[in-house]
Amino acid sequence: MNTLAHDGPGPWILLFPLIWAAVIFFGVTLVRRTARLGRRGPLRRYDERSPIAVLGHRFAAGEIDEDEYWRRLSVLDEEFGRHAKGGRA
Repeated sequence: MNTLAHDGPGPWILLFPLIWAAVIFFGVTLVRRTARLGRRGPLRRYDERSPIAVLGHRFAAGEIDEDEYWRRLSVLDEEFGRHAKGGRA
């Protein structure tokens, strides 16, 4: 009558520790990545204290006009922007 009886749990029992290890690994990875994104922001291009960011804040506050903004930005972009790091335009 007891046709489904075994002599133990079988080899499939080894899958449970592997599944839990994967869940813990991906959970820790997710927490670490979201913590790093929270510090620097996912879409922040420049540091808030960089000269380019300060120039943007001054333009937004109305301290400088558009012509002066673009003139100064071109100078700062050559020194601190993509061109200074050897990247392509």
